[in-house]
Amino acid sequence: MLIQIVLGTGVLLANITVAAVGAFLLEAVFQRAHPWLIAPPQRPKLLLLLIGVGVWVLALITVAVWIWAWALFQLGAFATLEESMYFSLVAFSTLGLGDVVPPKELRIFAAMASVNGFLSFGLLTALLVEALRQVRLAQLETRRR
Repeated sequence: MLIQIVLGTGVLLANITVAAVGAFLLEAVFQRAHPWLIAPPQRPKLLLLLIGVGVWVLALITVAVWIWAWALFQLGAFATLEESMYFSLVAFSTLGLGDVVPPKELRIFAAMASVNGFLSFGLLTALLVEALRQVRLAQLETRRR
């Protein structure tokens, strides 16, 4: 059990690192694009921002799911990478269909993918909302001037 927790913590930390680096890169892009985003016309740029951040979040989630799939496959939880990927996606999204289950000796490790997914969706949603809020507030301030 302790080994599963230690390994799961390692994968969680890897995914947290990927998400943090992704957030910092996104912030750098926002800083460079900020003057352009707040200049008129604003509505199309807000839509473009929403699409861009949505794709960025989806990419970060995809990387996280692949990391879990690779770890599960390397630990021998599933016979194929496809099966590992399917389980990782179902677990990460906290859907938990139950049609594919890990072996008993890796259940705690596999469950940590759900914890990671739950936290990731929350944090990345907050990132999306904050990005939109910041740009929209700056756009409204520009209009008032």
